[in-house]
Amino acid sequence: MSATLHEDHELPQSGHLTTSASLQRLPNTATVEEVVAVLDEHGYVIIDELVSGDTMDRIVQEMQPHIDSSVHGDEYFSGTKTRRTGRLMAHSPTARELVMNPLVLGVGRSFLSASHGIQLGSTEMISIEPGQTAQMLHIDDMVAGEYPYTPDFKIYCNNIWAVTDITEANGGTRIVPGSHKKQFEEQSYTQADTVPVEMSKGSLLIFSGKLVHGGGANTTTDEIRRALSLPYIVSWMRQEENQYLACPQKIARTLPTDLLRVMGYDALYGMGHAGALSDPLPALFEE
Repeated sequence: MSATLHEDHELPQSGHLTTSASLQRLPNTATVEEVVAVLDEHGYVIIDELVSGDTMDRIVQEMQPHIDSSVHGDEYFSGTKTRRTGRLMAHSPTARELVMNPLVLGVGRSFLSASHGIQLGSTEMISIEPGQTAQMLHIDDMVAGEYPYTPDFKIYCNNIWAVTDITEANGGTRIVPGSHKKQFEEQSYTQADTVPVEMSKGSLLIFSGKLVHGGGANTTTDEIRRALSLPYIVSWMRQEENQYLACPQKIARTLPTDLLRVMGYDALYGMGHAGALSDPLPALFEE
């Protein structure tokens, strides 16, 4: 599945163009119900300063050796001046707290409630370096490939955390508000149709897997835009990042039960069992 970028198009907005200043934002005191209402209507919502800047600094400190050893992407989608660092459940205790944040987890479970449950789709620190051009516009639902789910069925809820202050200049994610209401194949957008998401360190962008978006261009000379992607997906989908391998069992055995189930150590109507229909969680601790 690929984006179609043409000049002739019809924006799914009413009356006026959205600007960065008028993006949908909620305070960190918002409820699950308030967040989901905005998410359903607009396809995204920004929660300002949901965690402290110190929390994000700890994640960088925990991940720095792994960031340094990450290579740049080798093609236009992954970004030739972008480093993508995974395996955060193995390497960052603080990132585990973000996965289990009560508000974010509650929103994921409510937004994807048509499914039996949810799980962690992947973990990725995305470091966009100076000179990186804008990413191709896309939707995250494309990870399901050609799976024939109905267009209105929700399978993906992305969570992009601001690890550093994020601005338009340093590569803030660009979105097309309201684009989740049309099938992706029917849409044609250019970068001119997008709006940059600017947010301070510790803030969070939550958006539907059907929302058209892409990483922005980093036009600065000395700023690295760091963001953390921790999406939830429906429990029957194959995870983008295989948590059973990305987080070694010796580490997994030290983690809280609730986190392990979100990471995929759970069974769905008999699928995902550890043999003879046994629950995968106690099986993890078997010698």
